[in-house]
Amino acid sequence: MKLIIERAALLKSLGHVQSVVERRNTIPILSNVRLDAAKKKLSLIATDMDIEIVESTSAEVGKAGCTTVPAHTLYDIVRKLPDGAQVEIVSSSDGSQIVLTAGRSRFNFSCLPVEDFPAMTDGDMSHSFKLPAADLKSLIDRTRFAISTEETRYYLNGIYLHAAKSEGISVLRAVATDGHRLARVELPLPKGATGMPGVIIPRKAVAEVRKLIEETTSDVEVGMSDSKIKFRFGNVALTSKLIDGTFPDYERVIPTGNDKVLEAECKLMFNAVDRVSAISSEKSRSIKMGCDKGLVTLSASSPEAGSAVEEVEATYDAGTLEIGFNSRYLLEILGQIEGDAVRFTMADAASPTIMRDVADASAVYVLMPMRV
Repeated sequence: MKLIIERAALLKSLGHVQSVVERRNTIPILSNVRLDAAKKKLSLIATDMDIEIVESTSAEVGKAGCTTVPAHTLYDIVRKLPDGAQVEIVSSSDGSQIVLTAGRSRFNFSCLPVEDFPAMTDGDMSHSFKLPAADLKSLIDRTRFAISTEETRYYLNGIYLHAAKSEGISVLRAVATDGHRLARVELPLPKGATGMPGVIIPRKAVAEVRKLIEETTSDVEVGMSDSKIKFRFGNVALTSKLIDGTFPDYERVIPTGNDKVLEAECKLMFNAVDRVSAISSEKSRSIKMGCDKGLVTLSASSPEAGSAVEEVEATYDAGTLEIGFNSRYLLEILGQIEGDAVRFTMADAASPTIMRDVADASAVYVLMPMRV
């Protein structure tokens, strides 16, 4: 194998694929990235056995071939090369070593056999559809904060993506919950997604896809089967295993009888909660929300730090209500609301509260109260 590639192009592709590679691996080959050179392009492949990223970039290929190189070491070296450098990569005849040359710098890498590198087969992707990158970003950003990190409830360690009906309209719905809060976001069902299986996309795959689509404005092609999901756009493809479990019936958690409605300016509410929560104890992060006619009073106290109170104007004309929340959870939901106003729909101090963006009906957030 022999090729020349621009440092910027190699760095960009390496940056994408190396983030999948775990720093500590019991299987040595999983620490490596596979390089495939052929027909004016270099393909880089990395996997952790659950996720695989393949990215192609243009290169001057003098001799086609493939090899595997330690991913993080290669990335660190390329990152430290000067801007504008031309990088030459040449492998030995037996493939056991490669030499990387850039200007006056020269590096020798020991390689592991390409035959040992695991390949993730796509299998039969029974459904495929396209989504604008902006829509996929929105689905991920507005739900992933609620993904559970509790490994014992592994079926909550991802985003549940499925087709559903909303007021008679077919929608693509993403749901995440950790038992304390729930995020449910939907958009019109894309062509080709009808009858798709409900799938749970793991937390790590969600994070990797979100990083990859940050730089794209093109449509993302999504393919899925019962066990895998594949995202393809531009010159990148990410394939991930799905979480093999049953997502709970989240509809039962969303209350339908809440009758106390409070509306407030979202930014004012966010800033007030942020300030008052500075005084709450690190352990509970609790904050009390007192609702009265035309006003919401936020308060927090802790034996060590003292107490804080702040009032925010609100539209509210139901009976007086005091309810406690985890301030971090409350801030995370308020941070997802893009409109000017937030609507709280409550029942009492012990029942789940529904939060919505007044200007956007596509997202529903449920927050469990806490005793304060």
